[in-house]
Amino acid sequence: MCKLIINNGFGPVLNNTEGVLSDYRWYGTSQFTLDIIFDTRMKQYECLTNDSSMAAAIFVPFYAGFDCSKYLYGGYNISVRDAASIDLVDWLQKRDEWKRMNGQDHFLVGGRITWNFRRGIEDEFGLGNSFLNLPAARNMSMLVIESSPWDSNDFAIPYPTYFHPYKDFDVLDWQDRMMKMERKWLFCFVGAPRANNPESIRNILIDQCKNSSVGKHLECGVGEINCYSPISIMNMFERSAFCLQPRGDSATRRSIFDSILAGCIPVFFHEDSFYTQYTWHVQINHTKYSVFISEDDIRKNVSIEQRLSQIDPVKIKMMRKEVVNLIPKLIYAPSRLETFKDAFDVSMEGVINKVTQLRQI
Repeated sequence: MCKLIINNGFGPVLNNTEGVLSDYRWYGTSQFTLDIIFDTRMKQYECLTNDSSMAAAIFVPFYAGFDCSKYLYGGYNISVRDAASIDLVDWLQKRDEWKRMNGQDHFLVGGRITWNFRRGIEDEFGLGNSFLNLPAARNMSMLVIESSPWDSNDFAIPYPTYFHPYKDFDVLDWQDRMMKMERKWLFCFVGAPRANNPESIRNILIDQCKNSSVGKHLECGVGEINCYSPISIMNMFERSAFCLQPRGDSATRRSIFDSILAGCIPVFFHEDSFYTQYTWHVQINHTKYSVFISEDDIRKNVSIEQRLSQIDPVKIKMMRKEVVNLIPKLIYAPSRLETFKDAFDVSMEGVINKVTQLRQI
């Protein structure tokens, strides 16, 4: 884990030896280091104040994702798993800042999916901790990489990608390159099968990729190292017109953001994979930047190749432009960009707007 948290959570610098990336601003970023990335940007935030009475919202610099990760897979009793969470909310409730709005103006970041923080308080066998089920925590806003459709106190913000540009030019140059990229494959899928999950459609997607002359699959099984190589992953996405994005271990996948970064039009099979999630960062009109094919249709052997081949090339180009235009709002820059709002900026606007609305009630 140590090498993944260097460079303020971006991880080790990637070398562009194969010409797949741009020459600078690329890192081997883990999808679970968002706590550090966000906290680093927060320390640079131009609107910080030490006077909490003037604050539009109050940031709690608690690395919730890292705390959860220590005890995620069991082997510890629930008192150990929940200890830091309970200590935190006990400490917060004693502070004057908390008492003004009973914590409704407080927010924090947990760089994992919401379900890692929603174990039943008395559940000894469930995954993760019970932070978001603690009564006081329900008043706060928590920014996570996947939210719950049934709860109102957590909000999905983008998974970190490999690209962390310093300047507007870095973004514009990359966007221009992705618009001009020659797309060899009509569609691709990067991912492993789910042999033990009969509900998963992954095996069907893999078969369709392998049986198509215009489809491609990047193997992610045991011993396959390419699937863990940022260069291999980005190379596949950059050369594909459409990227298949089924549900991962949960509804969402980091792969979605890597594919969008590559200008690859995402194909979704479940609404919770994206449409119900990143509502602060992405427009509501999903048909402009993505394709939806239901899981039921896939199980009925609907041909992905046939469905995608029917889309007019002019429309595909328009969709790719919409995808490429999403890039700035879905990446995390190390500091504020000149004209673009990145994922951090959009997230902060979302938090402040939410708290402002609560103050008006």
